[in-house]
Amino acid sequence: MNLSSLLSNLNYGTILLLMLIESTVIPFPSEVVVAPAAYHAAAGYQNVVLVVVFATIGADLGAMINYAAAYYLGRPLIYSFARSKWGHMCLLNEEKVQRSEKYFADHGVVATLTGRLLPVIRQLISVPAGLAKMNFGKFILYTTIGAGVWNTILAALGWYLHSIVPESQLEAKINEYSEYIKIVIVAAVVIVAAYFAWKKFKKH
Repeated sequence: MNLSSLLSNLNYGTILLLMLIESTVIPFPSEVVVAPAAYHAAAGYQNVVLVVVFATIGADLGAMINYAAAYYLGRPLIYSFARSKWGHMCLLNEEKVQRSEKYFADHGVVATLTGRLLPVIRQLISVPAGLAKMNFGKFILYTTIGAGVWNTILAALGWYLHSIVPESQLEAKINEYSEYIKIVIVAAVVIVAAYFAWKKFKKH
């Protein structure tokens, strides 16, 4: 994807639409939406708060599609799709769905919050929530918080990069910094999960 052409067409509507797509099973990196939009916001073209708001609404809508599909179609059809040619075209397979189900089973309903911060799991965590028929109100609450935190991190990255790199170097810098951010977030989620597991163990 050409980042320059994407940057020239970013508005609140396209941010919402692209983040909706990113939040479903269709592969699309949120880094190339929110961070460039915040980069533009730092230049005065948009409002960075609205960038985060519309990105989060889009993520919620995409997550709701996954949740509803899993809730009403059930596990056999979801896994059948994951094994199909169309599922593979979406970079989806049975192993990824199993991984998201295991993460949900290990961490409970809060997985819909922490899972939104993790690579691969982020797009699929709504599927096991739907399969488990998680309370919709809790699902939306946790999804919104998780997506909001992730989008805020990406927006902060884009805003920061505006002060240090020209637009021609933006794509490379987003990719570079995104890898560091993912490592830190994964480490933080693991530490938090270990803490809650220890508390649960101690209680019993």
